[in-house]
Amino acid sequence: MFKAWSNLDDSRFVVEKISGGITNLLLKVSVKQENCIEETITVRLYGPNTEYIIDRQRELQATKYITAAGFGAKWLGIFGNGMVQSFINAQTLSPSDMREPKLASKIAKQLQRFHHVEIPGSKEPQLWNDVWKFFEKASVLEFDDSKMQKTYETISFKEVHDEIVELKGLCDLLKSPVIFAHNDLLSGNIMINYEEDKLYFIDYEYASYNYRGYDIGNHFAEYAGFECDYDLYPNMNEQYHFLRHYLKPERPQEVSEKDLETLYVEANTFSLASHVFWALWGLIQAKMSPIEFDYLGYFFLRYHEYKRQKEKYFLLARSYLSGCKNE
Repeated sequence: MFKAWSNLDDSRFVVEKISGGITNLLLKVSVKQENCIEETITVRLYGPNTEYIIDRQRELQATKYITAAGFGAKWLGIFGNGMVQSFINAQTLSPSDMREPKLASKIAKQLQRFHHVEIPGSKEPQLWNDVWKFFEKASVLEFDDSKMQKTYETISFKEVHDEIVELKGLCDLLKSPVIFAHNDLLSGNIMINYEEDKLYFIDYEYASYNYRGYDIGNHFAEYAGFECDYDLYPNMNEQYHFLRHYLKPERPQEVSEKDLETLYVEANTFSLASHVFWALWGLIQAKMSPIEFDYLGYFFLRYHEYKRQKEKYFLLARSYLSGCKNE
């Protein structure tokens, strides 16, 4: 197909912007023949300096197997700073869409299927490896802007270090199953075609083997959107609705209270890890990204939410673990 395209006149191409994400730009590229669209693909361009935070080789390997398993757009090829995929005729969700019960159940069922994708190679969970890599990079930054540098210097990286150690210790006790995770299931990475009733997960930049609780907890944290309105974090009833359809997609009402509690504790405890991960990510982006976004402010929003919820979810996890010991 691409060889044939190389011989076409530039006037035959129609290029439209689909979305401009923080780490990539999606373009819809079509070829027209006598005013009719003949063929359409998606071109994804990597954002500047994103290789500093994203393992593109890991992403590429994952993308091939994920799409082969029937998820998202088909992988067609790569080039220097991006990849080419088939075009999905669908629209991205908004954060408010994700909490709509019918869509929440669809996402849960799709996520359960996604977690069964098999990728060759190591199945070691990557969460803490990635957190420590981000920590090492985020803790030695220097900003040219004096105001940003002054704000950056208010961060106690000793405190952040100690918080990571404590949080990892608690999460490890939960023994959350290791699955293949999307790791970035925000609304912009979920698309739906309402006419065909088809749901798609896209963008596998952070996909890896990871903890079940982390992928779900991270998804719940994304209900808040980039504005970080954590009043929108799903309540227990909303979470239980999602978790029932995740655990038993065809018979959600048959899920036991014990299984619900276990996954509820996992998801909410690991949501704390999500805040730490993306807070550190924000610091690195504040230094490396040319995109106009308050990444430094994003660090504080995510880290402050971690500290605000820490006591509540540490108590939840410890009470659960204590109850398990007494059984």
